[in-house]
Amino acid sequence: MFRRKAFTAASAAVAAGAALITAVTVSGGVANAATTTFTPVADTYVDNSATGTNYGTSAQLGVDNSPVKRMFLRFTVSGVSGTVTGAKLRVHTDDVAGSESPSGGTFKRMSNNTWSETGTTWNAQPSIDGATLGTLGSVARNAWYEIDVTSYVTGNGTYSIGVTSSNNDGADYDSRESGSATAPQLVVTTDTVPSPSPSPTVTTPPPSGDPVLVGAGDIADSGSGDTATAALLDNIPGTVFTLGDNVYTNGTASEFNTYYDPTWGRHKARTRPVAGNHDYNTSNASGYFGYFGSAAGQQGKGYYSYDVGSNWHVVVLNSNCSAIGGCGAGSAQEQWLRSDLAASGRPCTVAMWHHPRFTSGSNHAPDTSVAPLVQALYDNNADLILTGHNHQYERFAPINPSNQLDSTRGIRHFVVGSGGAGHYSFGTILPNSEVRNSDTYGVLKLTLHANSFTWQFVPQSGKTFTDSGTTNCH
Repeated sequence: MFRRKAFTAASAAVAAGAALITAVTVSGGVANAATTTFTPVADTYVDNSATGTNYGTSAQLGVDNSPVKRMFLRFTVSGVSGTVTGAKLRVHTDDVAGSESPSGGTFKRMSNNTWSETGTTWNAQPSIDGATLGTLGSVARNAWYEIDVTSYVTGNGTYSIGVTSSNNDGADYDSRESGSATAPQLVVTTDTVPSPSPSPTVTTPPPSGDPVLVGAGDIADSGSGDTATAALLDNIPGTVFTLGDNVYTNGTASEFNTYYDPTWGRHKARTRPVAGNHDYNTSNASGYFGYFGSAAGQQGKGYYSYDVGSNWHVVVLNSNCSAIGGCGAGSAQEQWLRSDLAASGRPCTVAMWHHPRFTSGSNHAPDTSVAPLVQALYDNNADLILTGHNHQYERFAPINPSNQLDSTRGIRHFVVGSGGAGHYSFGTILPNSEVRNSDTYGVLKLTLHANSFTWQFVPQSGKTFTDSGTTNCH
């Protein structure tokens, strides 16, 4: 007996095994139920083609029949009171090619709750010896699925679950090492609110079901701004984007390891980056491509695309035009962009790169070299453009490629250079600039609905500036 559906998770607790508690109230304000979310205290998998290898620190969990891969999860449930009325195991497929499968695996109880995450190998694995809890059918890339495990999880205690597959085209899931937004979850619902805990809890509404993009540009240096914005990401699920100048000053491997990795780097597994001019201060942006790997696209190009949810197409472009053979009409990137948009088939499109076509910032002027990219997007009815470069936040009304208001096909432009680097001031304010801020670090959260998007600027702790709204897709 099981239920399966795709969904977008609410913010998971950051620490492994920590709980996120949502109280459900009835009229009059009396709490009558509580939902507590636990992340695994251990997870790993084994592979019979590498019988002595341990995968306990991997960000991925595999389940397959060729080679045979088995997956193991262990949760510790504590602090819940009352009767357990429901328990669901939620797992997220990895956002990489090949993670999808016609069979997501069979989930079973395990009697062994003392297996070691870092000591488990094919040659030294616990038995998957209990009753079947549920079986997932076809699973897609970058999606959530759930199994009803109420028959197993009955209260406080330790619970292990093993997963196998009889299909030779296996599935790949995110592990707890992938970060709080995509780690497995055990969601336990009780009929009474848990006893008060000395640690603070987070109250949050249930997930909306719509995918989320969240991020900013101009991020990591020796200051504290990137620490403040990384803390915001800790509590916002979804795909993280960057808008270039990921690290200062020269985009070296050492700077990525010293500045970016301890802050935004903890969300690396769910990040799709953009290259900035500071990233190219190291020859061929080798520090940038070396750090992000295949998530950054092909080195020498740095432009790529991906889909989010059922209706949204995301295009990542490289505005370091001189490094990739130009951005003009007929350039390799512009031709790729037009082909990519024509093949998309998605009704809604967001594009992102570093240098803004339109900006009121005083440090960097509007960049005309990216105008052919804007024109290609406009010609293909794109909806949204995100950039950075100027260290501030600015939102434009829907406009055509000449910065004229266009309520029918106009694209909203955002400059979100608020990721952590020192702020820049504004100069001459361009027409159709609607909202601006130059003293607040923060991230832009985009909730992608079926035929529209909602934006919200989320400020650093202690600041009050925000901006939000909704725009329909074309």
